[in-house]
Amino acid sequence: MTVPEPYALFVTLPGWEGLYFQGVGANMVEGFPHEAKKYNDKMIILSPQLNDWGETSANMAIELTEYFIAHYNIDTSRVYLHGMSGGGETGSIIMGKRPELYTAYLETSSRWDGDLEVLAKARTPVYLAIAENDTYYGSGYLKNTYQQLYDLYREQGLTESEIREILVLDVRPDSYFTQQGYRDQHSGGNAFSADKEVMGWLFGKVKQQTK
Repeated sequence: MTVPEPYALFVTLPGWEGLYFQGVGANMVEGFPHEAKKYNDKMIILSPQLNDWGETSANMAIELTEYFIAHYNIDTSRVYLHGMSGGGETGSIIMGKRPELYTAYLETSSRWDGDLEVLAKARTPVYLAIAENDTYYGSGYLKNTYQQLYDLYREQGLTESEIREILVLDVRPDSYFTQQGYRDQHSGGNAFSADKEVMGWLFGKVKQQTK
């Protein structure tokens, strides 16, 4: 009997426009769930419409992830999380609660609200991408988050190369967005969805399974 090939799982949390009260399917305007299909045709993609940007939606996203892992043939070494804008805030809370559930986390055009101590213990890889002059958040929040997490890893004794494997800060200049037709650098964060360097980093991560 042939054993079915397991599927990777990608959970992408949308920003303001994707909240439930914006209407059914409003979350699908972002490019992340669509572009993700190009990286793995054996992947289940979930783009839930959130209730808020806080604990409620964070807990719901965790439960959704656990449900799919429990009820579908999921490759637990390839479970990915992404959050855009407010969805990134939600994603960061998830990383402060259950980072071990995910292989890697991509946060775009957002700020960090989660517990960095919990994340640092799990060492789940994180990629932080934002515009230098993000019109909603600025880039200072994520720069500060990067430094705090970097310092926690140094305290653990990790080397520079080891930290680079699990922590990336990617701050893009104005020109990156204007060249792609975005006048607003916050909504321009959607450009990261078509960036092979960014998305390739996320889906290139594979969790080492412990026996």
